[in-house]
Amino acid sequence: MSNFASQMQIVETDRDQYRVGQEPYYRPVADEVENYEAAYRVRMPVMLKGPTGCGKSRFVEFMAWKLQKPLISVACTEDMTASDLVGRHLLDIDGTRWQDGPLTVAARIGAICYLDEIVEARQDTTVVIHPLTDHRRELPLEKNGELVRAHEDFQLVISYNPGYQSLMKDLKQSTKQRFGGIDFDYPGAAIETEIVAHEGGVDIDTAAKLVQVGTSSRNLKGHGLDEGMSTRLLIYAAQLMGQGVAAASACRMALVTPLTDDPDMRDTLYAAVDTYF
Repeated sequence: MSNFASQMQIVETDRDQYRVGQEPYYRPVADEVENYEAAYRVRMPVMLKGPTGCGKSRFVEFMAWKLQKPLISVACTEDMTASDLVGRHLLDIDGTRWQDGPLTVAARIGAICYLDEIVEARQDTTVVIHPLTDHRRELPLEKNGELVRAHEDFQLVISYNPGYQSLMKDLKQSTKQRFGGIDFDYPGAAIETEIVAHEGGVDIDTAAKLVQVGTSSRNLKGHGLDEGMSTRLLIYAAQLMGQGVAAASACRMALVTPLTDDPDMRDTLYAAVDTYF
């Protein structure tokens, strides 16, 4: 086998490692699937904007499965450095060796690289993605003296929650304007009920009541709550009920306790639970 063929075999092995094996459940809300497919065909970087737990990460998993492309996901944090993304030199028994970071791996093998909640990362870290998001499609590894030219299948996807924007936590315009954007929000009641029933393993009536509780909490955003109950939390409550936990206890554990510590706000949410259960 030639050296080139061996390298290609290694790349394909790496790609297989990151493929989404089974179809993730995702319920389209509008034209987001078609729009993303069009963006991928031209390898446009994509920004997903929406509240916590509304389905952004699941959507990326679904699209990677649908397009049959490998997916590398990174949960961004305020402690994340550029080296965490692109790679660093490590010491081992043979001396120093270079270890690619997830962004570099994705660029090399042609994966979709998903940077979740990118606004949490430091701005000096996010700058490293810029050369991959324009006509250059390349990643300079200054510490390794290498210029990685992105695989033709590579695409960068980022997500963040505009509700948590502040002067200290927002993306620079120079970063935002490198991406096409898709807005996400909690789905309408009928679709959200369908999702909660499917993912939570409960009947439609129970799912509908949970969605009504969730909607009540979202109406309190800005009036004591930073965020209302996410679809993810509603699914957690449904799953607890499916395990035989009483509705009130399931809602207390999955919906109210994670959301707030304020006694008055908790009483308000408990009242909403009591109204529907």
